[in-house]
Amino acid sequence: MRVYVATKNRGKLAELQAIFAGTFFDLLTYGAYADVEEGDVSFQENALLKARALHEQLKSAGVAAAVIADDSGLCVDALDGRPGVLSARYAGANATWEQRRQRLLDELRDVSDEKRTAMFVCYMPLVLADGRTWMGEGFARGHITRELRGAGGFGYDPIFVPDGEVLTFAEMGEEKKNAMSHRHAAATALLSRLRP
Repeated sequence: MRVYVATKNRGKLAELQAIFAGTFFDLLTYGAYADVEEGDVSFQENALLKARALHEQLKSAGVAAAVIADDSGLCVDALDGRPGVLSARYAGANATWEQRRQRLLDELRDVSDEKRTAMFVCYMPLVLADGRTWMGEGFARGHITRELRGAGGFGYDPIFVPDGEVLTFAEMGEEKKNAMSHRHAAATALLSRLRP
């Protein structure tokens, strides 16, 4: 099934393509996709907002196709769940990922190792051409490092070590990271709801 992804983030697209490889989803992007302004209430609402926006944009262009989106972020326990839904806008709307990661590390500077627990969250809706919608959700628990580690991945991957591991997401190979990521868990949940 041809499925358009509501993103302009190449790293996210590549990760989703790897996660859905071997399934009945053929993921591609829509060059004219116009980003929508995300809210600050919930991952689920933001994910649906993006999916429905692309669905309408495709419909207006005469393209009948399914759409998938995701909204994900990092919730740090010691920061009362921040950056949360503002993960991609932490340190300001125009901040770089380096600046976002550094702000987070600065805020956790005096937090002990055992209290640096965190969780990646992902909500992933699929909107079919006829408007029917399914949602998958996924989580990856772990902790925040004290410094950047690894050159792979994107976003907060260089400072997040999942439970039971010693490497950050950015230090792992793509295949290992994708197998335990919050996006993989959300995709698995979504696919399980589509199967009869």
